[in-house]
Amino acid sequence: MPPTAHRPFVTTSRFTAARGCVSDVALLARAIPLFPVERGMQLMPLAEARTDAVVRIGWAAIFIKAYALVAREMPVLRTWLVHGLAGGLPRRLATSSESVATLAVNRVADGEDRLFWARLARPDALPLTAIQAFVTDCATKPVEEIFKRQLELEMVPGVLRRTILRWNMNSTSRKRAARIGTFSLSTLAGLGAANRFHPTICTTSLSYAPLAADGLCLVTLIADHRVLDGAVAARALARLEETLVGDVAHEIRGLQAVTQAAARPTAAA
Repeated sequence: MPPTAHRPFVTTSRFTAARGCVSDVALLARAIPLFPVERGMQLMPLAEARTDAVVRIGWAAIFIKAYALVAREMPVLRTWLVHGLAGGLPRRLATSSESVATLAVNRVADGEDRLFWARLARPDALPLTAIQAFVTDCATKPVEEIFKRQLELEMVPGVLRRTILRWNMNSTSRKRAARIGTFSLSTLAGLGAANRFHPTICTTSLSYAPLAADGLCLVTLIADHRVLDGAVAARALARLEETLVGDVAHEIRGLQAVTQAAARPTAAA
């Protein structure tokens, strides 16, 4: 007898508010002329310092701190384009006096893979231990606590949500940096993969691939071509590498020294 014919079938499921929010960000990012610039960085000295440190500092915290230090020197990395009313021609550039990092965080909530965005103000002025605590909180604390504002935004109808996001993107208010961020970080290195190009509504977004055995790391900077050019992005990456193996590695070695000093017994009077 001939085998029973196989009849495929299709199932449908609800397009959740969480996916709608991610979709809106991706849709708004399509209007930005983003381009990637990449640099292979030799980070073995930093990797060795990180391995030797008693305090665990993750790569995300390290890159957030280092890039914020570079942005302190390069105001263009804290700058965004402001459009005229009703989507008119570009009018001016706005620059924040300080950096706000936006970290893309993947969490499983209610049985669904979710993408959240967390923001950290002035990471260049924070110790690495504080930045690592922030990253850990984003990965472990209840989403209702750490991502409360995003969950509220997801409940807003899509048309209104996109209007709010677009308004914040084109705002010159000091709250704009707190709501959007001046730069973002998105990476899949912890999963052994690289996302070398991803949507962003920040002027620049950083990503890095897994560290190779020889210490080489491919780092990608996605940038808004309306605000900066490739040469500026390339110089920012070169300065980032210097900062990673310089100031940041020095701070990590300092954590080791402080820990050893604290463990050393004091002499009796």
